[in-house]
Amino acid sequence: MWLAIRIFALMDIISIGLLAQPFWYTITHLDEIPNQVLSQVRVVLTLPMFILLFVSSIGLMLFKKFGFIVYYIQFPFRLIVWIFSVGFITLLPELLNLSQTWFDILFKICFIAEFFRLYFTIKIQRELF
Repeated sequence: MWLAIRIFALMDIISIGLLAQPFWYTITHLDEIPNQVLSQVRVVLTLPMFILLFVSSIGLMLFKKFGFIVYYIQFPFRLIVWIFSVGFITLLPELLNLSQTWFDILFKICFIAEFFRLYFTIKIQRELF
């Protein structure tokens, strides 16, 4: 149980690392955001998500209830802006020169894995608190 929480926190830290460069680029190039509503919504949601990843990872590392609560708040936004806990696996097709089909498969796995993480997070929180 404690190991699972630490792994979830570590996955949030990995997400922070992978999101840092796009986050910085977005902040420094706000004038380049397309006028499409969907693009603007994704940017507006990604910015607070980046901050919330810090809060959830710290909360989970310290085994505090606020880490769980912040994750629950993040969950729907993770699905909207595609910031998945195991999202780093979608980089494998690019690193290994695999086809687009592999990306599609891994993306679906990330989506499903996020629901599994939600399930286990709820289960762990009920046992702890």
